[in-house]
Amino acid sequence: MPVPRAQFHDLRDRCVLVTGGGSGIGAALVESFAHQGARVAFVDIDEQASVALAERLGEETGAAPHFILADLRNVEAVQRAAETAAASLGAIHVLVNNAARDDREAMEAVTEASWDESQAVNLRHFFFMSQAVAPHMRRAGGGSIVNFSSIAFLLNMAEIPAYATAKAGIVGLTKSLAGKLGPDNIRVNAILPGMIVTERQKRLWLSDEAIAGMQERQCLKRSLTEDDLVGPCLYLASECSLGMTAQTMIIDGGAL
Repeated sequence: MPVPRAQFHDLRDRCVLVTGGGSGIGAALVESFAHQGARVAFVDIDEQASVALAERLGEETGAAPHFILADLRNVEAVQRAAETAAASLGAIHVLVNNAARDDREAMEAVTEASWDESQAVNLRHFFFMSQAVAPHMRRAGGGSIVNFSSIAFLLNMAEIPAYATAKAGIVGLTKSLAGKLGPDNIRVNAILPGMIVTERQKRLWLSDEAIAGMQERQCLKRSLTEDDLVGPCLYLASECSLGMTAQTMIIDGGAL
């Protein structure tokens, strides 16, 4: 269980919506917000993993997160998910746009369909979920949106052109939304993780050699995991960062 070293007491009873919360980084975030005493809803397409997570957290905390089954590639499904979360929680104070999928595809293999799929999975729903949640945050008197980008677009990685484009786009979107929503007391910031060694990453992409190579590049000579992103996200969601918006926070162990 990801246990943050700090307790953010202002997050107790805050209403939090996390996308892609059923596994990996998203699940660590859902778990941590729940253990902070926040009221949590999360969206995911993996029903089995999500139901299991919600049931376990309900037993641990006495308040199970509300799981919303939705395909975030569908804009109408995104909008319905936002309304369902607001109805369940009573308000939305924090939105964590996390859902993503880092498929590898050589430049020569990219098609119009695969390009559009990558943008739908990794970028488009960030905007439409923010658009759908913003009115609820205005009614609540403000809020915090935390967008998960990646350092991938800064590393000249040849095998992820569509994904890198989406992750770079999230930074631009973050700054634009911050400018639009700041007058409503809604802050928008982005987290850029480095190589996060999840079980999925090890299963699909990361060899021991790749992990060792990144550790050599990092100032911190250890693998980063989902837990390393918990504290930064809680900080951006909390009142500790009330004066911070339109910013990017790199969590990469000092790789850049």
